[in-house]
Amino acid sequence: MSQSQNVTDYPNNNTIFMVWKFKNEANVKSAFEKVCALVSNLNNSYTIRIPDGRTSCVMGIGHDAWIKLGLPTPLPKELVNFESIVGAKHTAKSTAGDLHFHLRAQNAAICFDMAMAISKVLESVAECLEEVHGFRYWDGRSIIGFVDGTENPIGVERQFFGVIGDEDPDYKGGSYLFVQKYFHNMKNWDNLSTEDQERVIGRSKMNDIEMADDVKPANSHSALTAITDENGNDLKIVRDNMPFGNPSKGEVGTYFIAYASKFSTTKKMLENMFIGNPPGNYDRILDFSTAQTGILFFVPTLDLLDKYSADSDL
Repeated sequence: MSQSQNVTDYPNNNTIFMVWKFKNEANVKSAFEKVCALVSNLNNSYTIRIPDGRTSCVMGIGHDAWIKLGLPTPLPKELVNFESIVGAKHTAKSTAGDLHFHLRAQNAAICFDMAMAISKVLESVAECLEEVHGFRYWDGRSIIGFVDGTENPIGVERQFFGVIGDEDPDYKGGSYLFVQKYFHNMKNWDNLSTEDQERVIGRSKMNDIEMADDVKPANSHSALTAITDENGNDLKIVRDNMPFGNPSKGEVGTYFIAYASKFSTTKKMLENMFIGNPPGNYDRILDFSTAQTGILFFVPTLDLLDKYSADSDL
């Protein structure tokens, strides 16, 4: 059975997210082969060196990069270039990106060293468009003060909702990765009372208890992101969101990152948020949080990465 990358790992204390875009270089494939080997090496090395560090390095590949690199065809069934989702007031914009790295560790130094190693391999053939250093904020809260990821699947459900199964046999063990970088307008957010903030989220701020359905606003974040299939079964994604910020510059936000067995699940949540359900009933959190990026990647199995790996002096 193919071995998945560490997409179902739980969020750690420190994270670095990196988005790279290839230049028009002839040796892109060679660098990709080296970075495939590096991903496996980093995961193996830190598991042995620091067994309790919960370290992981996950690489995702964008649609255009998949084709440029000559990776297997047909492509994963739902791997496309993400198209902007335009609502009456807010837009989930589409931005560029060929490779995405999700680096997790308890120790920030490990994340830093992994990012340095990846940059060494890619810097001559690609440009880093985003590098975001995330951190655990109190008891898993976002900068706006609410616990993030409360509806995340746990236990065996993380595998079911986060990793492809028999629905796409050629890519079983892979995962669809979608990311957005959000900036929060903290001045406007902090001007709300705690009660009004709770109505935006649909949960209590202090103890993270969900509002009753007859009290929760229809445009609250928790109401619009709770979706079901045609049979009423819950549809979930595996979120690994992390806060980040430069307080002196007034730049604070959340890096939204979702792994899913089907991108259509993530897309439905985004449509509910930005277009609204029904249309016009958009997610009120978007009045205070603006999406700066939006990119879909595919996370192949470690077996596929090993197939393309090149032994090199890394």
